Amino acid sequence: MPRFFLEELDENDVRITGADAHHIGFSLRMRPGESLTICAYGRDYHCRIRAITPDEVLLNVEDSVLCAAEPSVFFTLYQAIPKSDKLEQIVQKAVELGVSRIVPVLTRRCISRPKPAEFAKKQTRLQKIADAAAKQSGRGILPEVRDMITFSQLCRTLPEADTSILLYENGGCRFSDLSLGEKHSVALIVGSEGGFDPEEAEKLRQAGAVSVWMGERILRCETAPLAAISVLMHLTGNL
Repeated sequence: MPRFFLEELDENDVRITGADAHHIGFSLRMRPGESLTICAYGRDYHCRIRAITPDEVLLNVEDSVLCAAEPSVFFTLYQAIPKSDKLEQIVQKAVELGVSRIVPVLTRRCISRPKPAEFAKKQTRLQKIADAAAKQSGRGILPEVRDMITFSQLCRTLPEADTSILLYENGGCRFSDLSLGEKHSVALIVGSEGGFDPEEAEKLRQAGAVSVWMGERILRCETAPLAAISVLMHLTGNL
């Protein structure tokens, strides 16, 4: 069944406008009486088309359920900015795996160092990639790709999560040592190609992050977050 996202939804007056309305009427050639799913607030609203015009699609809600594809824990990925188009791959796969928010971070060892105005242009494309991945994987929300932040901003933000985990190649506990059973939000911090320098790692630990070591194999910066997200999803019962 086709799925579409709305940021706000009034169950008594559900309507789709803009590009999605055109897609429903002209590309999918759907007609009144056919069914589709609206995703909002982490719920799936099963709807039937009441009317279609060139500008909007009017719907009746028949029932709604919590989206089974949404994790029970809110995951934020703080990703140090990598070179080239690696961030696009990370965003796409992280959303498929269940991450709720992605925050690019400019750290000391980042080789790619875009200015805020430059990154703002790239952020638009990254959000489109996240939106497409959410639709493809049946998510109940559109995960947000945030503005690029500094390392200092990262340290100030970490206490917002119940648990913060730093992937650190120079040592730490293993994932099996973590206790995540009662956590509602998890922050995962991943470095760029050069990882984190010791001073940064210490500041993150002082801000409350737990260092986690992923073993002797050296993972690329686009591989490490996806491996860690998969493990965390398993540990929290979401995989």
